[in-house]
Amino acid sequence: MQDKKRHKKTNKILSGEHISGKGFFSGAGGKSPSRGIRILNACLTVVILILLLVLLSFALRSCARTGGVEGSSGSMPAAAETGTSAPAVQFGEAAKQAVVDSYTNLGYTKVEGYLNIRKEPSTSAEIIGKLQGGAVCEITGNPTEGWYQISSGGIEGFVTTEFILTGDEAKKEALANVCERAVITADSVNIRKEPNTESEVVAQALRNERYEVRGEMQDGWIPVTAGFISADFAERKLALNEARKLDLKSMVLNFYTNPGVSKVDNYLNIRDSASPDGKIIGKMTSKCGAEILGEEGDWYRIQSGPVTGYVKKDYIATGDEAKQLAMDNAKLMAIISDDVVNARTEPNTDATIWTQLTNSERYDVLKQEDGWVAIEIGDDETAYVKNDYVDVRYAIPEAIEFSPVSVEDELRAKLVNYALQFVGNKYVWGGNDPHTGADCSGFVKYVYQHVAGITLERTSRVQATQGKKISESQLKPGDLIFYKHRNGVVGHVSMYIGNGQIVHAANRRRGIIISSYPYMTPSSFSNMLGD
Repeated sequence: MQDKKRHKKTNKILSGEHISGKGFFSGAGGKSPSRGIRILNACLTVVILILLLVLLSFALRSCARTGGVEGSSGSMPAAAETGTSAPAVQFGEAAKQAVVDSYTNLGYTKVEGYLNIRKEPSTSAEIIGKLQGGAVCEITGNPTEGWYQISSGGIEGFVTTEFILTGDEAKKEALANVCERAVITADSVNIRKEPNTESEVVAQALRNERYEVRGEMQDGWIPVTAGFISADFAERKLALNEARKLDLKSMVLNFYTNPGVSKVDNYLNIRDSASPDGKIIGKMTSKCGAEILGEEGDWYRIQSGPVTGYVKKDYIATGDEAKQLAMDNAKLMAIISDDVVNARTEPNTDATIWTQLTNSERYDVLKQEDGWVAIEIGDDETAYVKNDYVDVRYAIPEAIEFSPVSVEDELRAKLVNYALQFVGNKYVWGGNDPHTGADCSGFVKYVYQHVAGITLERTSRVQATQGKKISESQLKPGDLIFYKHRNGVVGHVSMYIGNGQIVHAANRRRGIIISSYPYMTPSSFSNMLGD
């Protein structure tokens, strides 16, 4: 409207309402006034046309930004995949009303937080999804003893009638919540911190879930509240929020009836009896999960991974605290489900077998593609395993079996025990001090220097040329084991600690850990003590 007012005022001024043609051209003796007026009119006409063109161009650009073009379908144009902004979907009231009217028997969730969707109409039935406050559903059956049967976001189940609005009241509330959303079109999609495939995965979205769009597309990525979703796997359109399946991170709790989570910075000993004199049979690193089986005085009896034993109560979170810690620290992991699994350099069976992985080992998942799972292994390297041989789910670390080995050689015993004190500390590429963070070669270099006074070279590749080469059968606690990168060059080192186990600075995600031997296929073994 401001443009129209400006038009009107401008036309009045330029048409001579406030300017006399005679006065304007009355100089030079006042001759040829009619010719001057004709020139003036011609000039004014040109000026008016230019102004109109400028205003029209501005109006069209404004319309495109605000979605004012009638009939916008809300679908993604091909240009959006090359980084240009997709046109905004229609925000007119009629279009919003059409979204609301698309529901035959609308139900609107009126809660703070979320409402559970259950498999059966009972508070003891399995929870299969949730409706966030403001989400809607299609009521598919008559109320039964305080329950509605509903369908929403691809989930069919039951919700309590107490928190569901219906009829005109539901339509009124729903209309205010119609907005542009990204509707997931694939079975599972990563939500990333930044708009690129190298960015950290902060969450996962499932088919039919809806996420409010928070701005214009960036290089083929849709910004949503939690991060960015690839436009290849979502449709932008005016929509209402609907149900979501259980948060995948929340599903970690399904594996525990009475969860406990370790509250330590490095590691917690698991003993075979409820006593500080009990034999150490396992270790839990920071934020490890366990099933609490019972309690005995100041001790919990727990099962974690393959270990069943006792831990001090002071270092175990339980109840709601444990559940929150489990969800906060859950990561998408590939858990080896077969006895021995090949890890390849590329996602195909013709690719080189880089190493072999053993049952129950857990690895961070980087991505999944065409029946293969990319996992992080060694010093931040990627390997591929067939998804038939791994269980991919959100999980937290669990305990490993560990028994201090009886080492007759005092120096070897000191090497192992000194190295073990750093379990749970962080991995830092290029780091030389395991107190503050070290990489694999920096870790063993530090231990050997401080315990045995032996100076090792800085990189694992050169360390592999030092010491006395030995066979696998000659391994003793304190000896070093070397592994090759996928390019065939030595790139990782660990220390053997006995009982078929190693300690090593694994990678930036896992830190300094104890692993089963061989956690990867070794390339060589070295006795650095020369005994």
